Formats: sequence, structure tokens, C-alpha cells
Amino acid sequence: MRGTDMAKRQTKVKIRKGDQFPLMIQRIGINGEGVGYFQKQVVFVPGALPGEEVIVEATDIHPTYAEANIKRIRKRSPNRIKPPCPLYDQCGGCQLQHLAYEAQLEAKRDIVIQALRRHARRLDVDKLDIRPTIGMDDPWHYRNKSQFQVGMKEGKVLAGLYGLNSHRLIDLSECRVQHPQTTRVTNIIKTILQDLRIPIYNERTRTGVVRTIVARVGFHTGDIQVVLVTATKDIPRQELLIDEIRRRLPEVKSIVQNINGEKTSLIFGDETEVLAGDEYIQETLGDLSFELSARAFFQLNPIQTVKLYDEVKKAAALTGTERIVDAYCGVGTIGLWLARDANEVRGMDTIPEAIADAKKNAKKHGFTNTHYVVGKAEYWLPKWVNEGWKPDVIIVDPPRVGCDRALLETILRVRPQKVVYVSCNPSSLARDLDTLAAAYRVDYIQPVDMFPHTAHVECVAQIVLRET
Repeated sequence: MRGTDMAKRQTKVKIRKGDQFPLMIQRIGINGEGVGYFQKQVVFVPGALPGEEVIVEATDIHPTYAEANIKRIRKRSPNRIKPPCPLYDQCGGCQLQHLAYEAQLEAKRDIVIQALRRHARRLDVDKLDIRPTIGMDDPWHYRNKSQFQVGMKEGKVLAGLYGLNSHRLIDLSECRVQHPQTTRVTNIIKTILQDLRIPIYNERTRTGVVRTIVARVGFHTGDIQVVLVTATKDIPRQELLIDEIRRRLPEVKSIVQNINGEKTSLIFGDETEVLAGDEYIQETLGDLSFELSARAFFQLNPIQTVKLYDEVKKAAALTGTERIVDAYCGVGTIGLWLARDANEVRGMDTIPEAIADAKKNAKKHGFTNTHYVVGKAEYWLPKWVNEGWKPDVIIVDPPRVGCDRALLETILRVRPQKVVYVSCNPSSLARDLDTLAAAYRVDYIQPVDMFPHTAHVECVAQIVLRET
């Protein structure tokens, strides 16, 4: 009988949808949810915080994990606070407003550690120098661009984001993480669209015109750009619309139309036209200035971007003699940040328009030690090495999926002395570090909080070639 009881205890309890059970929350997951374990099965609980004891109800069951909602909090975290945003639990744009900011920074460092434990098997994570997350002095109103979907409800124009796990449009007349000017501009344009009765796009019937209002502000210049994403090229009462925007928002320097008639979740289409004002607005980072067109990529938090790029400069530790490759260079921001302290910077990107902007930015700032080409680093690096030009430092700032496998293999063949990895996804960073560990050691990882109150965390990793 005793053996039977022991066997029962050792059998893993299978969670079923609707089950309610107690859970101790261990940590924050990569999407901002609380993570706990019930009978050795991982359970993700949105809104739960580390150290809390909660009663949860299982909502979705998957082969390797379960999802659950909080029914009751038995023991609250001392770091739990009231979210200042009244729409926080509906919008889904932020995930951590209910967690005190200092605790958010600690949680983001832990997210990096957990990703490394899961994906970087070659690294001894306990011995890695993973530094405290660099936060913001004022972690609000930091986003320089908003992209709000437009809709209609009971005859009223709405603009905002789709609700959490739904296709219900949440009207955001105020947003605590957006620059106040982007919010003000969006609200006034909503009113103009309403007043002029310009047809709003309906996703279900695929009728109407205006799909998205995009507003971008230069933090340091005050320049404002408005982009109206439309389903059709023709906008009813277009001249009147432009006149009203200019009259009610005289500070707007650039009014642009982007046409996207496709059934897609992508914001922008391929065709862009300036309706009034300038094609670009200006923004500055440190002592560098940049022209931003409607579709140009630029970091969304300029205040933290300066801190991030300064960390890249620290990790590169330049003496003035180094040859640098800026892979995934975009419009050249990181390479130009380092160019004064380097012998030469060579950058590449697969987007021709980005390379054209990089060349223009370099010329505008008087740099003569930069060289930009269209293409992938795995093509250009071996070619340059064969020509006798070998980089001392490679900077990589890849998209969320991480570096191309071919690029990692090329780095392992070319073997620059140092790699500086700028990451927006701890999981892909960990996987790529595991690959590079074949020849490199990770000296340190510096997390940077680019998006307070969300689960996102950026990192700068200093990676150095091991002595053979």
C-alpha cells in the first residue's frame, strides 16, 4: 500500500483547463508574465509578481506549459504598485506598470540570466559578469513615435492599439509612455478626421480610407511629422484635410501619406508621398544629427539610446587604430557614434535606402573614414579579408531573431579580436553567444532599459577572442 502511495506522489499531476490551484511565483518571464511551478509543470500567469502566493485558474494547456489567470492573491509582493494608466489592464502595450521601477530593472537582468541558462549551454552563467540594468531617471513619456490604428465606434473616430489578446480597438487619448506631443497631435488629427467626415478604414469589410495615424517628434529639435497610412491613394477632401492640419497644428513640419491597400498586419505599404512641408524631420543624438523620413528606422527612446551607444563605445574600447565593421548598420548611427575614435568604419545593410542614408549622414558630419555598402556581412567580410583588410572589432545589432547563422560562422572564420553584440532579445543573444563561445569568451553583458514598463530589455555584450 505504501509503495502504491509513493508511486501516486511521484506521478506528475496533469493540469486541466479550469483547474484552480495555489502557486508561488518565482520570477518574471520574457513576456512580462509571472512564472511558477505546479507539480513541476511551468505555469505562466499574467500580472503575477515574484514572491507572490496566488490562487490561479488554468486557462490554456500546452504540451510543456500551462497558462493561468489570477483568482486571488494570498501574499502580495512589496513591489506591487497601482498602475498609473487607467487602461493598463486593457491595452497590453505595457506589461510591468504594476511593478515598482527598481524591481523592473532587477527583473530585466534576471530575464537575461534565465535566457542564458536556457540557451547558452557552453557558458558558465554563474561566473558571467551580468551587470545591473541601466534605467531611466524618469521612465515615462519616452517614446518618440506612435503608430495608432484608426477605427470607428458609434460614429466616433478612435485611434489606439488593439486590446490584449483581442481585436478590440482601445482608444488611447492619453498614453503615459508616449511623448506628450505625439499624443496631442494624434488626438487633434482624430478630431479633424471626424469633422471632415473622412472615411475610416474597416478591416472586416475592407472599405474606407484612413488606417493608421503615425506621429513622430524630435526630442531635441521639437520637429513633428505626421504620416497618414491609407488604404487608397485618393483621400476625400485632401486639400481641406491638409489645410486643417496646418491650421490646428502649425508645429507639424512634415505631412506624409503612405499607401497600404493590402490585407496585412504591417503598418506601412511601399508607396509614400509628401503631402505638405518637408520630407524629413531632424533629430539629434549627442553631437550627431539625423534626417528622419516617414519610414526611416530610428530608436524609439532617444534618451536611453545615448546611454546604449555609450555602452557600445565602452565595450569597443577604441584606441584610434581599430578597423570596425558595423553589421546591420541601418542609417549608420552606431558606426558614426564610434567613427571619431576609430581608424576606419565599414558598414553594410541589405536595404539600399538605409545605406544611402548612412552615406549621407557620414558626409554631413564630415567623416572621411567611413565606407558603406549594400549586402550582407557574410559576403563582404571574407572579400575584405582576402583583399588584406581585416576588422579588429565587429559590431552587430541584429533584429529580434538574432544574427544570421552564416554571419556567426563568418565571424568564427575571420576572428576579429572583439565582437560587440547589441541585442533586443535575450533569447537570441544567448543562442548566438553559445555559438560564438567556440572561439570567444564573454567578458560582460550590460542590460539597458530602453522600454520601461514593458518586458523588453536590450543588452550590450563585450565578446573577446580567446588566446590560443
